[in-house]
Amino acid sequence: MTPDQAVTAAVSAAGAWASAAPAARAHALDAVAGALEAARAELVPLADEESRLGPARLNGELGRTTFQLRLFAGQVRAGAFYDARIDRPDPQWPTGPRPDLRRYRTALGPVLVFAASNFPFAFSVAGGDTASAWAAGCPVVVKAHPGHPRLSRRTAAIITAALREAGAPDGVFGLIEGEAEGVAALRHPGLAAAAFTGSARGGLALARIAADRPTPIPFYGELGSVNPTVVTPGAAEARGEEIAQGYVASLTQGAGQFCTNPGLLFAPAGLVDRVAGLLGEVAAAPMLNDRIEAGYLEGARALGGRPGVRRLVWPDDDASPAPRLLAMDLEAFAADRDAAARECFGPLGLAVTYTAVQDVAGVLAGLPGQLTASLHAEPDEAGDLAALAGVLAGRSGRVLWNQWPTGVSVTHAMEHGGPFPATTTPATTSVGTAAIERFLRPVAFQGWPQDLLPEPLRDANPWDVPQQVH
Repeated sequence: MTPDQAVTAAVSAAGAWASAAPAARAHALDAVAGALEAARAELVPLADEESRLGPARLNGELGRTTFQLRLFAGQVRAGAFYDARIDRPDPQWPTGPRPDLRRYRTALGPVLVFAASNFPFAFSVAGGDTASAWAAGCPVVVKAHPGHPRLSRRTAAIITAALREAGAPDGVFGLIEGEAEGVAALRHPGLAAAAFTGSARGGLALARIAADRPTPIPFYGELGSVNPTVVTPGAAEARGEEIAQGYVASLTQGAGQFCTNPGLLFAPAGLVDRVAGLLGEVAAAPMLNDRIEAGYLEGARALGGRPGVRRLVWPDDDASPAPRLLAMDLEAFAADRDAAARECFGPLGLAVTYTAVQDVAGVLAGLPGQLTASLHAEPDEAGDLAALAGVLAGRSGRVLWNQWPTGVSVTHAMEHGGPFPATTTPATTSVGTAAIERFLRPVAFQGWPQDLLPEPLRDANPWDVPQQVH
C-alpha cells in the first residue's frame, strides 16, 4: 500500500468511523485485542526473532497491548471523552441573553503513527497511539518500524481481518513501510495529526515537516529523556544497598532500552561506589539491533571522553554492549551540562556526586525537559526538600518518590510526556486513557435543530453519553 492509498482510504473512512456508535467502535477495539491474543503463539516468537527481547518480556508486552486496547474500548463505551456540554437558552444570563449552545469533542481525522523500535507490540502497529486514535474516532495509518518488519506485517494482517469482521469501515487501518513513505504520508493533505516515539533527531525532523505543511497539523512526538534521579544523604545512609540494587535493576532492564531509563543519578559518593560494584557484575545483554548497539557505543565513548568524566564501570572489550557507569562531580556536570545530559540509549548511567543536596536544585533547573524525575528520600527529610521537589516537577511529566521510572502503568492517571525536548507537545500523554485527548477537537453548535445535531448532543441521546446540562 502506498502512502497516498493509505491516507486516501483513511480519509474515506473518517466520517463513518467518527460518527459510529460508541458500542460499535468499542467492539472493533475489543475484536483487535482478541485477535492479537489468539495469535500470541505466532506473534511472540516472531517478535523475539526480530527484537532479541526474549519471550518473557514479549509475552508481557503483548498482554499490555491487548489490555490497553480493551481499556480504550471501555472508555469509548462510557462516552465521557465527548465532554458533551449543553447550555439551555437563558434570556437573563449576566453577559446578555444566552442562546442554545451545545459543545462536544469529535475526531480530528486520519492519524499517522510512527511505530517505535523498543516496544514491538505496545508502541508499534497496535500500540497505544493506534488504540487511542481509534478510540477517538480517527482512522490510523501506521508507518512500520524497520526493526521488526515481518512482525509489523503479520500484526497488520491480523488487525485488518479483525476490523473487517467487526464491521469497521475499510480504511480505518493501513500500514506503510519506508522512511520516504513515512514522510510522504506526513505531507499528505488528508492527514490530520501524527504521533511518534523515537529519537530526538528523527522526531524533530518530522515535527518540522508537520509544521511546515501548507496546513500544519499536530505532531505528538516523544523524543527521549535521561530521567534524573536524586538520592538524598538520609536515604543513602538508611537504604543504600536497596537503592543501589534498585538503580542497577532499573538502569539495565531491557538492556537499558527504555525512554524512562534512569540515566542520570545525583547521589553521595559512597552510594555511587556501591552502584559501581553492583553494575560491574551485570553481564552484557543483546540490544535490539546492530544500529542501536552502534549508537549506544558511540554515545558512551563520547560521554566517557568529556572533561571531568571518570569511568567507574567500563568493559575490557570496548565494543561490548555491557553496562557502563560514568561519574562527575556536581561542578563539572554544571559546566558541561548540555553534553553531559544528552541521552545515551542503552545501559549507561552517569552519576553526579554532590556535597550538599540543596545545591542540586539549581543544576536540575537548567536541565532540558524530561519524561520522569525521581526523588529518593526519608520521610523526615521531606520538609527540607520543597525547592528540589518543585524543580523536579517543573522539569518533568511524572515525578516519583522512592520508586524507579522504568515501568509505565497503563491507567487513567498516567502521564507519559513532559516539557520539550522530552516531547514536542508537553500538554499531552502517550500512555493512559488521557492519550485519547490528542486526537479530539471541540465543536460548538448554536441554535441548531435536534435532528441536525450530532447524536451525543441531542436531548434524547440514543447513546446514553454523559452530558453536562446547564
